[in-house]
Amino acid sequence: MSSSVGGGGGGGAALAGGDVAGLLDKAKELDQLRKEQDDVATEINKIHKKIISSPEMVDKSVDAMMARLRGFYVQARELSESEVSASSALVGLLDGLLQSGVSAAPRKKIEISEQKKKRMKSDTDTTRFSSASMRSQLDQAANLKGEQVAARVKSDDEKDEWFVVKVIHFDKETKEFEVLDEEPGDDEESAQKKYKLPMSYIIPFPKKGDPSSAQDFGQGRQVLAVYPGTTALYRATVASQRKRKSDDYNLLFDDDEEDGNLPERAVPFYRVVALPEGHRQ
Repeated sequence: MSSSVGGGGGGGAALAGGDVAGLLDKAKELDQLRKEQDDVATEINKIHKKIISSPEMVDKSVDAMMARLRGFYVQARELSESEVSASSALVGLLDGLLQSGVSAAPRKKIEISEQKKKRMKSDTDTTRFSSASMRSQLDQAANLKGEQVAARVKSDDEKDEWFVVKVIHFDKETKEFEVLDEEPGDDEESAQKKYKLPMSYIIPFPKKGDPSSAQDFGQGRQVLAVYPGTTALYRATVASQRKRKSDDYNLLFDDDEEDGNLPERAVPFYRVVALPEGHRQ
């Protein structure tokens, strides 16, 4: 898709370079959505096969398995809706490019000049807004010093590894966190280990003393949570709806089977965060 859009626009596309860039970004978004849909479909098929091959196991853990399956179907529906939205946006952008190619030639110079003035003002406003937003993000990141956060400290072609770490410092120039893994595992060196990580690798935890500020994840929602008794975070599915935001979550962790069942694990709300996009486990 990207090659045909970039190469065949002619004069009209040249007049709307911003639209072309937006088109390419939206095409990448659509491609990512389809990859995520494939991942979800794979997980759904795994559960279907398990139900068919081991019906006696399903009888023992029907609630847990159905909750997990429901979570995947909810995610599949959300991804499908996002795909429709992205596709509609692409159609709109393409229509705009086609119209600009037809109507660009007859425009008067004075009209083009006025458009340039408006565009310059719009670009300035956007830059100012983005800068203010980034400054706010940098300030929030700097305020995390001394706090425990979720950090992606390892990543390879197959999986991401997330741990609870302590923020030592945040560099506003490089936009990097310096963090400390206070409890390295048995396979690590005995000394505490430091990492330098970009902002995208850090997720702040909800405030323990302020449940109202925490995001509320409903039944069937997939999350990233600290496995009880460890400092590692894994993907899990919310097994039941909480009554209060201060209540613990009852979670079903992926690949946490005991005697063919997925046991529910209680995890405090301040150790549960949104599942990062594209998470691999």
